[in-house]
Amino acid sequence: MYTGFNSEIVNSQNNPESINTIGWENLGAELVFTQDNSGRYLSFWWQAAKDYGLSNEKVVGSSWSDIFVPVDLQAYSKKIKRVLKRRIPEQCYCLFSHQQQSFSFELVISPILRGTGEPMAVLAMGRLLGEAEISDSISPIPIYSYQKLLTQISRKIRRSLDLETIWQQTVESLGEALLVSRCLILSFQPNQKELTVEAEYCKSQFDSMLGKKIDSHSELHLEQALNSRKAIAINELATDFYQQKSVLVVSTVYSEQENVLICLQQCDRHRNWTTTEVELVQELAEHVGTAIAHAKLYHELEQASFKAEEANRLKSDFLANTSHELRTPLNGIIGFLKLLLEGMADNPEEQQEFLQEAYKSSIHLLNLINDILDIAKIEAGKMDLELTEVELDELLQDVDNLIRTQAEQKNLSFQIQRPATLTPVTVFGNYQRMLQVILNLVGNAIKFTHEGGIVIRAEVIRKTLTRHEQEFPGMVKISVADTGIGVSLEKQDKLFENFFQVDGSHTKSYGGTGLGLAISQKLVEAMGGTISFYSMGEGLGSTVTFTVPLAHLPVMQTSQS
Repeated sequence: MYTGFNSEIVNSQNNPESINTIGWENLGAELVFTQDNSGRYLSFWWQAAKDYGLSNEKVVGSSWSDIFVPVDLQAYSKKIKRVLKRRIPEQCYCLFSHQQQSFSFELVISPILRGTGEPMAVLAMGRLLGEAEISDSISPIPIYSYQKLLTQISRKIRRSLDLETIWQQTVESLGEALLVSRCLILSFQPNQKELTVEAEYCKSQFDSMLGKKIDSHSELHLEQALNSRKAIAINELATDFYQQKSVLVVSTVYSEQENVLICLQQCDRHRNWTTTEVELVQELAEHVGTAIAHAKLYHELEQASFKAEEANRLKSDFLANTSHELRTPLNGIIGFLKLLLEGMADNPEEQQEFLQEAYKSSIHLLNLINDILDIAKIEAGKMDLELTEVELDELLQDVDNLIRTQAEQKNLSFQIQRPATLTPVTVFGNYQRMLQVILNLVGNAIKFTHEGGIVIRAEVIRKTLTRHEQEFPGMVKISVADTGIGVSLEKQDKLFENFFQVDGSHTKSYGGTGLGLAISQKLVEAMGGTISFYSMGEGLGSTVTFTVPLAHLPVMQTSQS
């Protein structure tokens, strides 16, 4: 027995150069060697070296490209670096060449952990495989052709940036290569137990699982794969709802985050998954994880680009429309003032009429400019609101005073329905901004309604909520309903976007900047509320509803009182 082995291995941790002095033949392995992270052999011993004309002494100090060379140098180098990074041993098969001869080895590669610092070298121990093992009949692929297969599949999935294409090419390539009954891609959301079958390779005699939802808690191997970075191979499953008898499953990872599961199922027989197959699926999972991450990133960039183009288009339309909107009241002011300056008013009454029209045009112009300034402040994050207690009755009374005349001038009915309470309703918000929101909504309702009327309805909702780090006993819901032109269902989602108007014809007919609802939404949200729009469709009226926190819970009026 070699008694100096333990002491020499300890010394070698701090000095990799000394590793070549160790008597590796005493370990009992057929092949033993050590390499640093650059590929240089630090020590080498193979009991059959002389039989193949290979000198142990010549190998030490050589690199991978000199004497005893892995055939797939890139894959082998990647494996060495992974072992050093993870500090976890790996079992693998590797084909080496020397002077036009090939040698197939089963290896266990382990990091050599030093006393201090990162590991800089690995220890590999293994044995030469026989011909029967190389062409293992249990596996549908020869042991060493899997690297070629891995390269082919990886190249195929990297050609696409479409997520569904990557998924389908993965399952079809793996399913056909490994002759499984099914190969699935299962997606999942963090902290959710349900998995979805997104892509499938399935032989015709078995039921399809495409689109099915699977509870990971009921399938233990799936849950294990979600919680592990290693492939989970099960040779014999108990009676299974999905006909599985053997299963191999692994999670794909990118930047330390799992993104999908690859699941191979054998349904016609029990199957002993070989180390080659497990290693193939494990390594392919890394390539698939990277491809999926790149596809998702590309999709996100594509969506961001689309949104940016759409925003630019909307802003261009806005500038074109707004230039017209600003000119109209400005031309009105200039026109009426010019008439006055030129003495075109025949009497004091006509002079007063010209001044009144110029004043109306100036107010309209001011409102347009205020909208533009408000949205600019909001987008720049400079819209600071001072929130205080506001009496709802006072707010609604001011709305009535300011807006009723406009509705009556169009022969529209106008109602305000207040909540039935015995004490005042007090909300928590900004008085001026709440008034602005309601006037915006009612102004739109009047603009787009030709007959019928407008109803403002306020109701108290008892529901404890937290806003601005404060707890409130409930909220007040204020809705503005009209019998106007309505909005088609497909356009309702866009109504709160900046600069959006229903269409060009409505813009010309009704005017406006298209900012009213966008500004209202941001103001309501800044006060801790929400806003929504509802319409049954064109010609069927609209209802806009928003909420604001309730400062105090009022005493509600009962039917008896």
